[in-house]
Amino acid sequence: MEPKSTEAEIASYVGKLLRDNFGKGPSSVYVSIQEPYITIYFRDFLAPMERVLVDQKEDMRVEETRDLLMQGLLPEIKASLRVMGNLEIESFYHDWSLQNCTGMILGVMKNVENAEENGLSEYHGKESVHEEIVRVSKLAEKAPEGVDSCMLNERTLVVLRDGILVRIEKELIRSGFEEELKLTKRRLEKGLLHDNQFESILSTKVQDIFVDWDFNLDKSYITIIIKPN
Repeated sequence: MEPKSTEAEIASYVGKLLRDNFGKGPSSVYVSIQEPYITIYFRDFLAPMERVLVDQKEDMRVEETRDLLMQGLLPEIKASLRVMGNLEIESFYHDWSLQNCTGMILGVMKNVENAEENGLSEYHGKESVHEEIVRVSKLAEKAPEGVDSCMLNERTLVVLRDGILVRIEKELIRSGFEEELKLTKRRLEKGLLHDNQFESILSTKVQDIFVDWDFNLDKSYITIIIKPN
């Protein structure tokens, strides 16, 4: 099966899955497969009841409900990607932009060469992007122990941070406050990430920023959607 038809098949499947489970599906789904990542970016995705809550500034309630639903859906998505595209996904990260009515699912594949081996690692402004990521991380928690990034395609920049949790956050996770921590960090970090220098570094408009964490591995992925030049 050609890669493009695989991407189209996955896009159609995810759109239907979201519609069946959220009551409303996205108007468009964009899938990009480039080892070691798959990104699934959807637009115009906000159910009528969610819109009412967002209008009442209850964003975190919507995000919490969506996160719970996604916990049940991600194993199903993982199994379907294996069948449709022979893709072995090790872990998923997801996030929403309720104001833009958009969302992102990022899959990290198993047993593939790293991004450097795939020629994805170099792009214009990479060093400055990493410096900006470190600056933002310091404001939110602490400087990451490691930062790497790659330009997946002309509109998708993926950034990996390792070692970012501080001791109080680790203690909150141990005490069972993982979702509360994630919701709070999401709001804090995305506010800082949107107030940044990425547009001047990349010489283009930033359309969306998504961030998620694997607290057990102390990892975080930031996905930046930019306007293609």
